[in-house]
Amino acid sequence: MSEMILQINHLSKSFGSHEVLRDIDFTVEKGDVTSIIGASGSGKSTLLRCVNLLETPTSGEILYHGTDITGPKVNAAAYRSHVGMVFQSFNLFNNMTVLENCMVGQIKVLKKSKEEARAHAMEYLEKVGMAPYINARPRQISGGQKQRVAIARALAMDPEVLLFDEPTSALDPEMVGEVLNVMQALAQEGMTMLVVTHEMAFARDVSSHVVYMNQGVICEEGTPEEVFGNPQRQETKDFLSRFRKN
Repeated sequence: MSEMILQINHLSKSFGSHEVLRDIDFTVEKGDVTSIIGASGSGKSTLLRCVNLLETPTSGEILYHGTDITGPKVNAAAYRSHVGMVFQSFNLFNNMTVLENCMVGQIKVLKKSKEEARAHAMEYLEKVGMAPYINARPRQISGGQKQRVAIARALAMDPEVLLFDEPTSALDPEMVGEVLNVMQALAQEGMTMLVVTHEMAFARDVSSHVVYMNQGVICEEGTPEEVFGNPQRQETKDFLSRFRKN
């Protein structure tokens, strides 16, 4: 029996009169790797920001283990400790070392001791190949290394779900692979992931579920085989046609 973690029901989001998301429905089950694909401006990142409560949905509900987390009494910080986020622009603290970046959330939100937070941070920094850089500050490491630190920081919070908002789009091409390799390893270990990405090979080869968005709505969704191999909608076919050569 699969375990439902997130359920998005009739989610809409407007900024003033501009409707960015319209009537979005989908679910995330334990162990799912869901890739959200679509052209820039189709609402993908806004959807992810709503799921992580960085944006407040205009209407609809987001259920986390059956509880609607969009209500006024929800502790957003506590919820985010279960649903971690890796940002396009890394969002590391520039005044802290790599190690401190991976400890601070554990200490402040999870109330761990410094010793415990350090040990846990080291575990994940080793996992992403960043243990040799624990005393470096973000400005001293490459973009790919920053993103691997950001992934380690998110993992150190022991989240149930990890959200990735275009984690490779700010990287030089030669650094994309090192981040995708870490993400692929997490997927193989059974990490539940929701990934907004332009990396079609990742969406096709690593995902268990693919959601194609266009102009604020979900146009088509299914397994990678269904969406990439036999798309039903003309918009999906047009979008994917430029990647078929890969």
